[in-house]
Amino acid sequence: MITTANRLNTVEEYYFSSKLREVRQLASEGKPIINMGIGSPDLAPSKAVIDAVALAIQDENAHGYQSYQGLPELRKSMADFYKNNFDVDLNPNSEILPLMGSKEGIMHISLAFLNEGDQVLIPNPGYPTYTSVTNLVGAKAVYYDLKESNNWEPDFEALEQLDLSKVKLMWIGYPHMPTGARGSLVLFEKLIAFAKKHNILLVNDNPYSFVLNDNPMSLLQVDGAKEVALELNSLSKTFNMAGWRVGMVSGNADLIDAVLRVKSNMDSGMFYGIQKGAIEALKSSQSWFDSMNEMYKKRRVLTEQLAEKLGCKVYKEGVGLFVWAKLPEGIQSAEQFIDQILHEKYIFIAPGTIFGSNGEGYIRFALCVKEEKVQEAIDRF
Repeated sequence: MITTANRLNTVEEYYFSSKLREVRQLASEGKPIINMGIGSPDLAPSKAVIDAVALAIQDENAHGYQSYQGLPELRKSMADFYKNNFDVDLNPNSEILPLMGSKEGIMHISLAFLNEGDQVLIPNPGYPTYTSVTNLVGAKAVYYDLKESNNWEPDFEALEQLDLSKVKLMWIGYPHMPTGARGSLVLFEKLIAFAKKHNILLVNDNPYSFVLNDNPMSLLQVDGAKEVALELNSLSKTFNMAGWRVGMVSGNADLIDAVLRVKSNMDSGMFYGIQKGAIEALKSSQSWFDSMNEMYKKRRVLTEQLAEKLGCKVYKEGVGLFVWAKLPEGIQSAEQFIDQILHEKYIFIAPGTIFGSNGEGYIRFALCVKEEKVQEAIDRF
């Protein structure tokens, strides 16, 4: 009998991978499912982006292996995007590495910097992949609390009381997923100072900056951030390109080179046409962001109405692609609550528990459902 690697004992199948099978089964039985659980944009990229891809696939160079570092013009577009939107200067030849989605960057960074037994600071609640990748590479997850009473930001006094001697890496993500907390440059300055003090690599996962957020920020805006920090970003949410798998990691040349040494052994470059589409997307004017956010604002208003109809208290300060809401008093289990709604009303909502123990008592709605469907969900109650 062929046995699996021991590392598989440290992880389970991704929650949405298994739960969506159940959701699809209900849909196949004819149930009128409304999926508000997963943050997969339901809209298309701009026409200019699609046209750029259509033109690119006719290029005689489109179908061969591509550079591990991406097209020079793609890296230049990414550098220009950071300069124009965050006033951050990045050298496109050495401080940016295109990725096949920022999620793969979590694995590449972990493989590049973590040894077995190293410790990793992971937000609770936070993106589950931070934990699973940490376990897969043989490092140890050390969770730090994020709580509503502290606006879902780290408690630095509590962090300083931890034994940080084995901590090599710290994950953050602002705007925060799943809560939508904005973060601030003041917070980023504190985090950079903390990372420098304890010689920790700080990584900001930043795919939600431009969704319902009037003040997009980058960790790399902080003076000296490049000395200890990397930032992941993605075109998935900002430009409705989730399935295209285009992201980037930015930071100083030495850190980026370490990630490249891993990545270049994992794939053979991003498809040429997708790179050309990404270049066009990164040129988008303010009108693109405005039109997307106008639509998301309308969806958020209706989704908040749905949450309040369920007796939940919405975290109103949240930005990004989700609505985070506290369950009604007396409800003991977020997962039981959403399962009841799924099987009685055929609406799928994500339970806060999948993001960590501090997510118990909360649920998360994705704004990836058309207004009429959100209204239908409201009407079912």
